[in-house]
Amino acid sequence: MKTSATMILFFLGIFISAQENFVQINGNTNINSFKCINTSFKISNLALNLSNKQLPNLSLKVDDFDCHHKIMTSDFKKTLSADEHPYLNIKFLNVDKNKNIYNTQIEVRMMNKSKIYNITLCMENGKLTGKRSVKFSDFNIKPPKKMGGMVVVKDDLNLIFALDAT
Repeated sequence: MKTSATMILFFLGIFISAQENFVQINGNTNINSFKCINTSFKISNLALNLSNKQLPNLSLKVDDFDCHHKIMTSDFKKTLSADEHPYLNIKFLNVDKNKNIYNTQIEVRMMNKSKIYNITLCMENGKLTGKRSVKFSDFNIKPPKKMGGMVVVKDDLNLIFALDAT
């Protein structure tokens, strides 16, 4: 178990260094896992904002998420009602900095529902990174079922951030 966790962190580290900015949503079904990622947003002056203990608000277009599988991407956008609610918003409410660690509260807004979470972000190699567990049910979203209920998406999701701070 320890080896697989180390491998996941290693590959996550490679992925983080390969991307400039991204927000990734990871989830599982009773059959496999999925990753939907958005890299289509820009952040300016993050390093300057960090010195003032401010972080940018992120407005992520749901249509810009890619699950690396056409049907999964389509299902993801349908589940989040991309036509009616085209943006997933992440608002940083407050930031408490201690060396390279940023403890913050974020407000995640999906489909006109908001939820506040505490999250710890770390500065590594010029990237501000963090991860937070969320649930579909936090936003009154019923996890989808496919093939007459044979494939069931689990309620738990992982929200992963990597923001370029150089």
